[in-house]
Amino acid sequence: MIVPFEHVLILAGILFALGLVCILVWRMNLIMLLIGIEIMLNAAMLAFVGGAARWGMADGQVFSLLIMAMTSAEVSLALAMVVYLHRRKKTVAADEFSELKG
Repeated sequence: MIVPFEHVLILAGILFALGLVCILVWRMNLIMLLIGIEIMLNAAMLAFVGGAARWGMADGQVFSLLIMAMTSAEVSLALAMVVYLHRRKKTVAADEFSELKG
């Protein structure tokens, strides 16, 4: 492995922290919430791939492919929901959608 495993984990931790900060700072904006979740999932994928390269097993790469499939489905559904709600309420503020709580 060219890049040391510790550096991969540090980068994954920094990315995860940035995603968490994005979620905590921009709680009211649905689009920024989705971006923060995507950054956190990308950090998890990086850690999985780094671990797979470190130990020479393909398990982490398989998990990262599953995460990619899940995030693509999540993004398409969530973006469609945000567009629909923006057309309906003329805002993307999370507090305006309290009737979705069920």
